[in-house]
Amino acid sequence: MRAPFHGSFTALLTPFTDGRIDEKAFASFVAWQIAEGIHGIVPCGTTGECPTLSAEEQGRLIEIAIATSKGRVPVIAGCGSNDTAKAIYLTQQAEKLGASAALHVVPYYNKPTQEGLYQHFKAIHDSSHLPIVLYNVPGRTVASINVETMERLAQLPRIVGVKDATGDLTRVHKTRATCGDDFVQLSGEDSQALPYLTLGGHGIISVTSNIAPGLCSSLQNAYAAGDLEQAQAINDKLLPLHDAMFFETSPGPAKFAASLLGLCRNEFRLPLVPVAKPTEAVVHAAMLQAGLLDNVATIKRAV
Repeated sequence: MRAPFHGSFTALLTPFTDGRIDEKAFASFVAWQIAEGIHGIVPCGTTGECPTLSAEEQGRLIEIAIATSKGRVPVIAGCGSNDTAKAIYLTQQAEKLGASAALHVVPYYNKPTQEGLYQHFKAIHDSSHLPIVLYNVPGRTVASINVETMERLAQLPRIVGVKDATGDLTRVHKTRATCGDDFVQLSGEDSQALPYLTLGGHGIISVTSNIAPGLCSSLQNAYAAGDLEQAQAINDKLLPLHDAMFFETSPGPAKFAASLLGLCRNEFRLPLVPVAKPTEAVVHAAMLQAGLLDNVATIKRAV
């Protein structure tokens, strides 16, 4: 079994109002993303501040995302945890709610061995019927799935792909060689969206697409259509925006940018806080350069 996940998926922000999830803003945000042509959505990931969400809140966000998308795009639900039992619970919850797949980050803080990683993901795999996308992001988790362990995991029928945020483009070829062409490879590095495709990747789970879903999906569409010149032109337009989105810890810059577009409030849960004024200036300048602030009134009406 292999799931047809490809293109640009948005790692969705979680809107808060006075400390609580703003469900209306989240539903409107998902609807806008789909109207802009995004290929899929990922609630409750790193960008959605998942470490500060309760299991009940995660379930509610996934439920809203599925209800709003109405089957128009896949919903890959963030279900990762460094506690295997909790990860299993979240996966089973997402399956009951009707998610398309579950995204599972490498267990953080515990620093498991490769065998520990394999057993963690196998236990999750065996606990439900959902397709699973692994999430390898050693910059946040310290531990990393090596290619040999990825190959073992890919032999499990419902582990269908990986979000690769290692920044190592050579892994695309290595993973394809060991796991096969149909093992879905989604980049987790916005600035590598285009080169990742040229090396055999299938798409991206993006932070930048929170505020530029149309541009991000258009890049993927252009490449899929064989129009490399158009894809490169869009990529050039997006690169300063990608840099700005990671000028401070994500999702700080992205949520500030979304607030400028009227998509949500610039509100976080501790220990995250709003970005500093110099970062605001960088984000604002990148948005102007990308033409994102030209139609703010239109976006606000849409959501």
